Amino acid sequence: MTKLPWYKDGLRFKCTGCGGCCTGFPGYVFVSDEEIIKMAEHLKLSVKEFGRLYLRQDASGRLSLKELSKTYDCVFLRDKKRCSIYEVRPKQCRTFPFWPEALSSPEAWEETARYCEGINPQAPKVPLEVIKENLHA
Repeated sequence: MTKLPWYKDGLRFKCTGCGGCCTGFPGYVFVSDEEIIKMAEHLKLSVKEFGRLYLRQDASGRLSLKELSKTYDCVFLRDKKRCSIYEVRPKQCRTFPFWPEALSSPEAWEETARYCEGINPQAPKVPLEVIKENLHA
């Protein structure tokens, strides 16, 4: 029998669009070729131009969205801390906060809540099935 995770009864979360997960610390938002095409089309750019303006490579050659050097804001985080490509944002962004590191323990979830206002007792409960569908590895 498979052991159920600590969040088997669901977790309270609703994205508020605050931008807290898009700023404040360095990191990578890895993107697939399909996501790059969608974002480039959304911005009415060629894939090559999109790459020149908005992508960087990590040491292994994987492509990631750029971030601003002083604040570590995602390059697409704009006025009032809103995502300017929200409709076509990458999977890594769409699935936050349902990442393995945030779901590893109740304490890790609470730590994530420190910068994610969408994790709060008033938010609707997201059922386990939806969390599993969105689990980003």
